[in-house]
Amino acid sequence: MTTLSAPQASKTQLAYDWLRERITTGEFNPGHRLVLGKIATELGCSTVPVREAIRMLEAEGAVTFTHNVGAQVAIPDRTIYRDTMQTLSVVEAFATAQSAPQLTASDLAEARAINDQMRVLANASALDPTEFTRLNRNFHEVLFQHCNNNHIADLVQRGWHRLETMRESSFGFVPERTRESVTEHDELLKLIETGAPAADIEASARAHRLNTMDAVLTRIQPHHD
Repeated sequence: MTTLSAPQASKTQLAYDWLRERITTGEFNPGHRLVLGKIATELGCSTVPVREAIRMLEAEGAVTFTHNVGAQVAIPDRTIYRDTMQTLSVVEAFATAQSAPQLTASDLAEARAINDQMRVLANASALDPTEFTRLNRNFHEVLFQHCNNNHIADLVQRGWHRLETMRESSFGFVPERTRESVTEHDELLKLIETGAPAADIEASARAHRLNTMDAVLTRIQPHHD
């Protein structure tokens, strides 16, 4: 049992982190009921910080509250995924284009090395979508790291955070997309390395994100009641 011995605000954050980890790793599957008393006992605290943590996760769309059922892990929503990916395509592409002129040779070498690791995974007999997604995030973080618009950079991180909370691993749905993604990374790196106009870099980065979104949405059909 984990015991939380910290101020109330810290207890809420610790409860949030504890719950979020179990949601993102899949230990708490979609539909899993989040029983306040049980979680509080596990964490060694009162139900107050647990309730606040659940509210935080509900605001992110990771938890839903149903009358007579209570809080439970949300079932991934096609519309939320689409909206998040569309938004991320805009802000991440802008951040990448703005960051591009400040990227050093070392930065680009790091990005290329990450993409080479992704290429190995894409060509493996069995894909590890979680690892591929982790490397994918690392690749893009290298490219937009020098964005000096803090608000845009924050929106990019929030988009990634939201996808993680949704347990999003696009490549688990469309493993065939991995090789295309790696090739598009190569093309994006070439644009940056050759000093292409910001508009071209931004367009390439946005199309790259939307291509993944389209592949996933084509595979995941809307739910019908």
